[in-house]
Amino acid sequence: MLLSLGVSSDGLPLRLGIRDGNTSDSTETPVAIEECVALGLDGVRGIVADSKAYGKRTLGVCLEQRVGLITLVPRTCAVRPELEAWGQQHGPLPLLLEKPGRTRREPPRRWHGHSVVRQVEVEYAAGRLALAELRFLVVHSSQLAQQAAVAYTAAQAKEVERVAEHIQRVEARWFACAADAEAAITDYAGRGQGRRGRKPRLWRYHALHYRVEAVSFPKKRTRRGRPPKAEAPHVEVRYRLVVHTEALIPSEDAHGWTVLATTVQPEVCSDAEILQAYQEQNTTVEPGFRWIKNPAAISPVWLEKPERIAALAMLTVIGLLVYAVIQRQVRRYLCDHDRQIPGNKGPTAMPTAAVVFALFTPVMCVHFAVDTTPSFQVHGVQDYHLIVCDAVGIDQAWYQGRAAGQNSLPWTTPP
Repeated sequence: MLLSLGVSSDGLPLRLGIRDGNTSDSTETPVAIEECVALGLDGVRGIVADSKAYGKRTLGVCLEQRVGLITLVPRTCAVRPELEAWGQQHGPLPLLLEKPGRTRREPPRRWHGHSVVRQVEVEYAAGRLALAELRFLVVHSSQLAQQAAVAYTAAQAKEVERVAEHIQRVEARWFACAADAEAAITDYAGRGQGRRGRKPRLWRYHALHYRVEAVSFPKKRTRRGRPPKAEAPHVEVRYRLVVHTEALIPSEDAHGWTVLATTVQPEVCSDAEILQAYQEQNTTVEPGFRWIKNPAAISPVWLEKPERIAALAMLTVIGLLVYAVIQRQVRRYLCDHDRQIPGNKGPTAMPTAAVVFALFTPVMCVHFAVDTTPSFQVHGVQDYHLIVCDAVGIDQAWYQGRAAGQNSLPWTTPP
């Protein structure tokens, strides 16, 4: 099944939809947005989605309903390489956002960008296609550029082995005439028809140049014996391809580009606000989906009725709701009171709910009796546990103060 989920900026689930597992994401996304609009948009500034939301019908729905949409433009769309080339030509772009490095040695992370308007095809109601002006935000990230450059170098080094095998195979092939060799160059250079209707796959990190070379071989005489002095030597000309390889070195500004599409007007949200709204989904929305897949992954179970499938999905989303509420309350409390609790990498004021649960793992409640006097003791409670209790509204007496009162209770033997 396909779980369609809409959450708030705090990660709280707002809408749930269940679809057939064979449903395409691009087909479900405009339906999900229409259902969100039907629920009401009071207090909602807009919708942030990933690249699956960039589609003709999704854009048409948002333009018709006047819904602010921020989405990532896929690399397969023709408008993205065009805008990336525009950004490289018009650099340096204005600084939109700057954050400190993740470590002390890491340089600050910077995002430069600027928005432009382009006409794209959208689909309105009843399948009507039309051109509409859409705002695109072209962004260059220094951190993404560094990561992409490292990945490019590693991928290029990995492709060297395949290029060497290809050259060895090509140069070992012989042709009877120059025309056959030229025809082979067409296939090797990616100008052929390909197979099964697909375009030939070119080398991504290297440029290969082919040329035809004629090689003469001595031909065996048909008659035995010593040839006359006036007889010209018999030779046979065969042809092969010689390959020269060149490593493609992209420019410094070729990496690190991202293109966002939005239906929000510039006077409503600036370029920096658009970028920040898209980045916030990585800390609020995506963790919720990861939590559903793991560690809250549903074990294989056979459900015969659609009602039971819907009930199981509803319980899963309720679990996500509780998980998200705990996380939101703890984070708000820590920020409001300028406090921190232990995290995975030191003290933090933005813990996940999984970190909060892990903090309570050492806490143990021990029940024992001495003679006829029962005793209740709590072990492992620290100050940060009490901070979490205050954040989520749990009485601290559950973990302290109750022990002395329960120690004095009379011992009763069950019948």
